[in-house]
Amino acid sequence: MRADQWLSLLIIALMMGAFLWGRYRYDIVAVSSLLAAIIVGIVPAKNAFSGFSDDIVIIVGSALIVSAAISRSGIMDVALRRFSPERRGPRMQLIILVAIVAALSAFIKNIGALAIMIPVAVQMARKSRVSPSMFLMPMSFASLLGGLMTQIGTSPNIIVSRVREEITGQPFMMFDYTPVGLALSVAGVVFLALFYKLLPERSRVETSMDEAVAIKNYTTEAKVTTPSGAIGRSVSWLQKPAGGDAMVTAIIGGNGQRRTPLPDTVLKDGDLLIIEGEQSALDKIVSEAKLQLSDRKHEPETRQDISSVEAIVGEHSRLIGVSAKDVSLFHNTGLNLLAVSRRDRRFTERLGEIKIRNGDVVVLQGDLQKLPDLLREWGCLPLVERDMKLGNARNGMIPVIILMATMGATAFGGIPVATAFFAAAFLMVVTGSVPLREVYQHLDAPILIMLAALIPISDSLRTTGTTDIIADLLSRTAEMLPPFGALALILVAAMAVTPFLNNAATVLVMAPIAATFAEKLGFRPDAFLMAVAIGAGCDFLTPIGHQCNTLVMGPGGYRFGDYARLGLPLSLIVAIVSVPILLLVWPI
Repeated sequence: MRADQWLSLLIIALMMGAFLWGRYRYDIVAVSSLLAAIIVGIVPAKNAFSGFSDDIVIIVGSALIVSAAISRSGIMDVALRRFSPERRGPRMQLIILVAIVAALSAFIKNIGALAIMIPVAVQMARKSRVSPSMFLMPMSFASLLGGLMTQIGTSPNIIVSRVREEITGQPFMMFDYTPVGLALSVAGVVFLALFYKLLPERSRVETSMDEAVAIKNYTTEAKVTTPSGAIGRSVSWLQKPAGGDAMVTAIIGGNGQRRTPLPDTVLKDGDLLIIEGEQSALDKIVSEAKLQLSDRKHEPETRQDISSVEAIVGEHSRLIGVSAKDVSLFHNTGLNLLAVSRRDRRFTERLGEIKIRNGDVVVLQGDLQKLPDLLREWGCLPLVERDMKLGNARNGMIPVIILMATMGATAFGGIPVATAFFAAAFLMVVTGSVPLREVYQHLDAPILIMLAALIPISDSLRTTGTTDIIADLLSRTAEMLPPFGALALILVAAMAVTPFLNNAATVLVMAPIAATFAEKLGFRPDAFLMAVAIGAGCDFLTPIGHQCNTLVMGPGGYRFGDYARLGLPLSLIVAIVSVPILLLVWPI
């Protein structure tokens, strides 16, 4: 081997060791490795930043925005109630999630299936008071297994089909992958349901901060109007979406008469409801029952700049001792008072009539450009920035329609995944499904920088000729093994190479090796090509070999070494299950 080949292997080995050590954040390790590769000359300086234009970076970044839009749409709240998570334990929820993701991944791109279900998993975890890390990595692994079931489920299957057509004149068909893929998916779901506890519990720093300032007793006021689905419904029906985290404390009829909010009290057109609970629970009640949150309307031309913010009333605030009605808050400032929280106090009076005190926490809605100055003027200090849904408009089914169109375009329209997801992210922004001001908050920069830095380093294995040496070594080793051993070697080698070449490149490198080896020994190439597709589609050991694993790394708060804890035994199961089934379905 030449010096550049040894250097390429050495830098990758040191980088993997640093990832597993975990002392430094993964993007710092990746960038340091890229700089080292440039210095020693195995990555040309002109190609150093080629990773930033790679499809994987575009796909992951776009999928993060798409997933955020799906989460904001509110459609996931409806899905959660279908699953009735409060009646099922976390293990059953995990089984439901991984089974759905695996099934979806058979017919749409696995990263699309995962993007749809990540918001569901996060909300399920929050509802069940467990870490999202319990669900997200198993879902990612399930999406990889589900993608093995059909030709369109994952890119390696499509590429292997083309390679077979070049060799035999006949490509693999849509469901030729199903017998082996289905068996692996079932085995994988069973394993994940039984051994998910191999994963350590992780949480994001942002989540911890969010919980530190969580406020349980906001009080807001909402009106039942003609478009509302609450007319003729009971109070218990209205409160159901909140899952016990919010309740109606008072009902004021259109004539000003108060009614006791008993569970079976029927709601009427024009009723004013005083509701108390967490802001996310209040939002679910208001949005799903189509209640009118405020009588105050902003001008249409500034609607796109309207936002909500949490703030604490300071000791010198001009609001102390007065109500929003007393100071004509909206008419004087353009601010809507959406909710008030006071420690150990339950309100039953109208929101605008509550006398504000020092230390109260309020939710104010107004022009985003004017909010900082207005808060300062009125002596209110904004709390830690976090996602405020109460009072923010959402677009319902629009994000779901966009995502479904994207999946259809990739499956049947021949549009590349990167192009389709980039277009979907753009449409999510221009339709308001994700506010423009929040777009870059959802792009997980450390993840994207890590990917962009790793791509040229991984490519150095190819450009230095190291992959050719590995391929030759595999061919010589496989010739000394029995058929099942050679088949297992090809599969395991594809698994091992995938983290460094990405799955499509792995197929392009390994498929010709597998076909040539089969031809030399007089075997049919089908089982060996299938083994390459399975190995390339099953990277369970790292977050960098497949974009699905990368996508869940940030939301799950995972460390690099966490993937091998659950992924190594799953990889062994894939090898043990797939080899005999391949020999049975595709005799050599």
